Amino acid sequence: MPYRSPVAELQFILDKVVPLAPVAATAKFAEATGDTVEAILTEAGRLCDEVMAPLHRNGDLHPARLENGVVRSSPGFRDAYRQIAEGGWVSVAGPAEHGGMGLPLTVAIAVNDMMAGANLALQLNPLLTQGQIDALEHHASEEIKALYIPKLASGEWSGTMNLTEPQAGSDVGALRSKAEPNGDGTYAVTGQKIFISWGDGDVTSNVCHLVLARLPDGVPGTKGISLFLVPKYIPDENGNPGVANSLKVVSLEHKMGLHGSPTCVMSFEGATGWLIDGPNKGMAAMFTMMNNARLNVGVQGIGVAEAAYQKASDYARERVQFAPIIQHADVRRMLAEMKAEIFAARSIALACAVAIDMAQATGDDAQKARAALLTPIAKAYGTETGMKVSDTGIQIHGGMGFIEETGAAQFYRDVRVTAIYEGTNGIQAMDLVGRKMMDGGAAAFRLLQEVEDEAAAARTTLPDLAGAVWDAAESLREHTEWLVAQGHQDRFAGAVPYLNAFALVLGGHFHLRAALAGGAGSARAKLAAIYIRRLLPRAAACLTEAKEGAAGLYALSEEDLLS
Repeated sequence: MPYRSPVAELQFILDKVVPLAPVAATAKFAEATGDTVEAILTEAGRLCDEVMAPLHRNGDLHPARLENGVVRSSPGFRDAYRQIAEGGWVSVAGPAEHGGMGLPLTVAIAVNDMMAGANLALQLNPLLTQGQIDALEHHASEEIKALYIPKLASGEWSGTMNLTEPQAGSDVGALRSKAEPNGDGTYAVTGQKIFISWGDGDVTSNVCHLVLARLPDGVPGTKGISLFLVPKYIPDENGNPGVANSLKVVSLEHKMGLHGSPTCVMSFEGATGWLIDGPNKGMAAMFTMMNNARLNVGVQGIGVAEAAYQKASDYARERVQFAPIIQHADVRRMLAEMKAEIFAARSIALACAVAIDMAQATGDDAQKARAALLTPIAKAYGTETGMKVSDTGIQIHGGMGFIEETGAAQFYRDVRVTAIYEGTNGIQAMDLVGRKMMDGGAAAFRLLQEVEDEAAAARTTLPDLAGAVWDAAESLREHTEWLVAQGHQDRFAGAVPYLNAFALVLGGHFHLRAALAGGAGSARAKLAAIYIRRLLPRAAACLTEAKEGAAGLYALSEEDLLS
């Protein structure tokens, strides 16, 4: 069977598990009524099922290509993108005054979930544009906003971000790109950037690059970095694409997956750019785009997991080995755990989006702190779920999963990079135990208190499940108290298992909510039991590992590791 957008699942979560109602109750998002959201999700689901998903395999088999300096997209992508743009799907959460729908980010996240499941390679294009709109809205001049955001929101133009250089990956401060003043308010940007997703293409009439570079007086490191908007074509006096800028695509990367998404090596050769948000403020502005992207990349993992699960479950129902293999206990276990983890990861991502929306609508510091806390968890757990579910999907297909014609392997090849880009999952974990614990763990303790309070209240209805969630949350609380008293090196050594434990506890929390909404004996309660009894206990092992600290890791010398 073809991909089916999980509209009903998203609607259930937004109604019963991570309610959107408080967001819709704010003045800013009053138009996000239940009927409006349902209509948006239904129509977006139709686009995903009928337009984007049929091109998923095509993009893998017929990759984007570079011809005479111009990137040609995979067959069918241009027309599909046109339908995405014409439907307004590029800017669901974009500012209404500049042509966006002005809906909550939570709704956009739900739409992006479905789009990623339908066709991740194509979905990357509007995703990057959404991040650029967010960055410009918060940091650009009114003149830049008025010229660029409407074109980006309509999908007429697309956006990218250019951070990475051959010698400057996670160490962004090592970049060598430079920007020289032209004397007319613009700058000449020179340098090479790598790993630029959709750095060029034929689906839009202009590609607008946000480029990190250093001014002549910029100090070394990240504090001396500035951000520039560098369009492929310089807008003319009417705001239309004019003369070509001094930039080009040097080559396209040959990748493990995401073949339909052109990943470019970009060369800026004195290209005309406009400074965004003042000198030496590049990292702050870029992090606005990156934080938007980090949540959305987590959602990419969830969307691909959904698609991989659907393909594996369809195969398990149809494949007969003595009986349909879905009847075999181990296959049933794999499918149940896949489904349970997708629900958990999806709920965490939507909870993060709701916190962002509430912070934006109310200015509440507690919501801002919650959004910041959940972002690295949503990114890392969402992408890990994408990889795990896609890998398990191959296993369910057996030998046929290893055969490319089946299509099962594509999900894993496509999703694998999501744990790497927009900050590796290790960096997300370090961010969680470092920067996000600078409040002494206050935001984490507030969230865990909610988990424990709800679990305690649920003991009368679902005592076994509620008790397990409460116990896991209390263990996480105790470990967090230990964590905030440690130095950075010991925190970082256990950061990944700590993040995994936090995600597992939150997953149990949201499954418990779903079980309460469905009632004892419901399918929701049965799935919650799978997660809470089979997966949540792994949190204890994660916390044990996290407490090991750094000493044992560094007891092994480099020579020991390499011998």
